[in-house]
This record gives sequence, structure tokens and C-alpha cells, in this order.
Amino acid sequence: MSTSPYPSSGLLLVDDEPAWLRAMGLALERAGITNLRTCQDSREVMGILAEGTTGLVLLDLTMPHVSGDELLRLIAAEHPEVTVIVISGLNQVETAVQCVKGGAFDYFVKTSEAERLVAGVLRAVRVRELEVENREMASRILSGSLRRPEVFGEIVTRDRAMLSIFSYLEAVARSPEPVLITGESGVGKEPVARAVHRLANCRGPFVAVNVAGLDDLVFADTLFGHVRGAFTGADQPRRGMVEEASDGTLFLDEIGDLATASQVKLLRFLQEGEYFPLGSDRPKRLRARVVVATNQDLAVRQSAGTFRRDLYYRLCTHQVRIPPLRERKGDIPVLLEHFLESAAQALGKKKPTAPKELAQLLATYGFPGNVRELKSMVYDAVSVHRERVLSMDSFASAIGQADAGRPGGGRERSGGNPFSGVEPLPTMREALDLLVDQAMERASGNQTLAARLVGVTQPALSKRLKATRR
Repeated sequence: MSTSPYPSSGLLLVDDEPAWLRAMGLALERAGITNLRTCQDSREVMGILAEGTTGLVLLDLTMPHVSGDELLRLIAAEHPEVTVIVISGLNQVETAVQCVKGGAFDYFVKTSEAERLVAGVLRAVRVRELEVENREMASRILSGSLRRPEVFGEIVTRDRAMLSIFSYLEAVARSPEPVLITGESGVGKEPVARAVHRLANCRGPFVAVNVAGLDDLVFADTLFGHVRGAFTGADQPRRGMVEEASDGTLFLDEIGDLATASQVKLLRFLQEGEYFPLGSDRPKRLRARVVVATNQDLAVRQSAGTFRRDLYYRLCTHQVRIPPLRERKGDIPVLLEHFLESAAQALGKKKPTAPKELAQLLATYGFPGNVRELKSMVYDAVSVHRERVLSMDSFASAIGQADAGRPGGGRERSGGNPFSGVEPLPTMREALDLLVDQAMERASGNQTLAARLVGVTQPALSKRLKATRR
């Protein structure tokens, strides 16, 4: 993430006591609030708000010139979009109720602990961010357009569900909260994470870490680094990936496989916004946007007790599910063309022409390996390609082998015989008619493709179809 002030709409502290303004300002800055302005003269408040750069006001009630009560009324009337938190020296329930009725978001007593006040401010900032995000999402979904389509150029799609995901990511781009990307292996979660990185206008790098299989010590050392002498063999200090990703994005892949002990460390890291390198007693602050991904169902895992519930809820503030390729088969033709182009370029060949039946053949397959599997198929086919028109044989072979290798797939279905347990058995003619009907249905009426699916020539299939129609 960039080092731009946070939150994007400024926070204004209003109080006639300079000492309190300094103390509160320091407490908020330590919590990451940097877009901060102070005001000692209540007469200047409305002029500052008129500039349109303030989203949240911390307002003292008892001040000379213009009282906090009067300012609260004016702000509610003239700037209803501004959130107001009242800070008062009076610990009176009636006063608090009146302030909330007058439009205040919250009410705190000055003698409250600084941590409690800061937590209240952060809560108000988050509520405001969610309101802005919801408005942006509604606007973009209704308009059906993207403001920055170039950011998603790495992701080849024309699927409406994917475009809706892009709109959502644009809406939450400025939020400091983590983004959780879920989806099966091979759907392209890392390209989506890179798009989130570009949307945030990060000045720093995109740093990806696969956390699957890391034990607790290796996880902590990988993320947080260590100082010299932290453990046996630590002869030199080491920067962790969090520091490497400073002012950028830290992408943690396979987060669902994280060990329980490491989940505790990650939760504390996300909650506190700071971390300790191994062997150090001096904390460092998080200065990167965190994006995580998994091919597992974290809701199921936390229900089963294998994934911490508090970490799950901390991660799922912003969540997107990338649909598998079998749910967006309209993307197969465009992905096919894209991979043919890239494979030909990578292999130093002229791009082959794909037969029109190829996309239809691929659409009959479930692609358990998703986009990654399709890419592998195309690269394999192009590597052995010799003619102008791409052969479909390698694709048909790959699909057949994959189907046969699946439990219940191909000819292994029903214990190796599709008619096992069927009573009464169909006649040869009936069985052949059923097979041909199914092939034609899967091929959307294309005889050439249907013939390939059942392992006969197109003229033989055509002859069979004519015989059944007599």
C-alpha cells in the first residue's frame, strides 16, 4: 500500500486545551491515523469542514466562543456526511443520550483510557469506509463498468461473475483491511491478488509467500525476519517478507494450511499492525497491504476447529470467490486464443489455427485443474503441432485420460461397466442410440465433435443418425 495519509478523508480534533490535542494526536498517530488536523478555536470549525477534506470530527463539548452542542447541531445540518464523536469532561448519561440524538456517532468521557478512545475512533473510521465502499459498489454494479479495466489485463475473461468481482475489488481498493481470495487450485488467485496490488497504487513491491507446510519457527522467520543471534545459526540479521513488502502488498498464499500456532501469530500481527523480528524486543509497524488466498473452505475449517474463528473473521472483511472454469465456460474460447498466442510466442512457433470444434470439445470437460490445466493442454498441443490447423488429438487424449483417472470417470464408472446393475439390459440398438444421443447433446449438435467423443468417424456417426431417423 502507499504511504498516503490514513484515512483518506481527514480527522479533525477540536478542543481548546492544547495539551489534550497533543496527547490525543500522538495516540492516534501510534494507531496509524496520520490524516490528522487539530483546531483550538471552535469558530474555525465550519470553515475547515467547508473545504470538504474532513470525514470525522472529535468534538469537545465545553469550549469558549462556539459550544460543542452548537457545533454538533451545525455539522448535522450542513455536513451530514461528516461523522462526529463527542468528547466531554461530563460523565452524564443524559448528556450522552442528547448528543447521540443530535447526530453524534459516539460519546466518550475525557478521563477514559486513551486505548478506548482510539478504538472508538478506529471503529468510526471503519464504519465510514464501509459506507463509502457500499456506495461505490452499488454505483459500479449498476453502471456495469470498471474505472480501471487495465488493472485486470492479466486476467483473461468476459464472464459477468468475474467482472462483478473486479467491480467489488475496485470499491474496496482503498481499505486497509485484508482481502481474502478463495477458489479452487488453478483458478488464478495470484493474478487477482496482483490486481488488488495495482488498484491500491502501491509504491512498494508485490511480495508473495506460500505458507503451506511452514512450521511455526520458519513461518515467523520468513514473515518477520530475525536479528543476529536470535537462534543457533542466525549469524546475520535477516529482513522478513513483511519488511520486504514495505509500502507494497504482502500476499500469503495457501493460508488455509497454516499451522495453529502460526495462526495465532498472524492474528496478532493483523490486529496490532506491528510485529517483532525474532530475537528483538523492538516492534516494527506493518506498512503493507495484506492479501491472503486459499483453496479451502475456511468457514468449514473454523467450524471444525482447525482454523481459528477470530482469525477467520479478521480475514473475511473483504472476500471474493473466484469461480472455477466449469462455471464460466464462456471464457474457454477467449482463454484458448490467449494461450495459443502465448504458447506460440514462448515456443518460437507461428500461432496455429484452432478448429472451430475445439472450444466445443473443451466445453464438455469439467477442468478439475481449471485455467492452469487448460494452459497446460494448449502448451502441450502447440509443442507437438506441425500443420497450419491445430490437431484436436492431444486435447481429446488428455480429456480421456483425465476422465478415466477420476473416481467414477470414463470407462471405470459403475465398477467398469456402465450397465452394471441395470435391469433389464438395453438391446444393442437401444444402447447405441442412447450413446449417440448423449454425444450429440454434449457436442451441441456438432457431428464432427460428437464422433470424436464416441471414437468413430464423422461419416459413420452421420450414417447412424440417418438410420435412427428413418
